[in-house]
Amino acid sequence: MTYRFIARVVTTEIDPDGYFTEAALAEGEDGSGFLMMFMAGEEDPDEQEAALGMDTHCLVTAGQGTAYGCVREAVLTGNVLRIVLDPEALGDLRLTDPEVEAVLEAPAEDVRRFREVLAQVLGYGRVDAVPSRVGI
Repeated sequence: MTYRFIARVVTTEIDPDGYFTEAALAEGEDGSGFLMMFMAGEEDPDEQEAALGMDTHCLVTAGQGTAYGCVREAVLTGNVLRIVLDPEALGDLRLTDPEVEAVLEAPAEDVRRFREVLAQVLGYGRVDAVPSRVGI
């Protein structure tokens, strides 16, 4: 079964100190409700990150559910973003469904920037953790 929500906030952040890049969605205008924050480092992963499995994109959900390399597909069709997650990551993410659909109800410029940054985030890190399908 697919979890579906309306994302009224679509935002991006590139850390000015060069540590991370983030593309995020939130249900509430104030960042409340269901949320998904897709993050990646700005620099190539180092040996320690690789040893810890942190050498890829990261997804954070509400309540600080966190998993690395868990996005299998990300496709944006019209204003609906469909994300397919690795079922093994659901416990870490505090989710019950591996498929999430976000209906983006945000300004067009925010969505345009989100698309650009999300593609960058999902392409980060080791090759075997890059989603098999990205249509953003």
